[in-house]
Amino acid sequence: MALNFPNPVRRFDAGRSCVSFWGSDASLEITFQVDFAALHKLSPSAGDVEAAVLAVFDQNRDTIYQAARSAYSRHRGGYHRLTAESF
Repeated sequence: MALNFPNPVRRFDAGRSCVSFWGSDASLEITFQVDFAALHKLSPSAGDVEAAVLAVFDQNRDTIYQAARSAYSRHRGGYHRLTAESF
């Protein structure tokens, strides 16, 4: 089964400088984090405030999901951190 993202929930994590989100492959839940540097690459004018970071994530959700699928296809582990190089 292919990786999909049935749950649109995403979580701002200032301590880890990322936004976390989850995908699923059949019955497996896969954790993803997209770091702030990657989000700034997608929207250079975004700051590090929660509302701005989550807005960048939401505006680029399809691009982020594609990067997540690509990372998952290379390594089918349960955790992936997407960095600026992922985009």
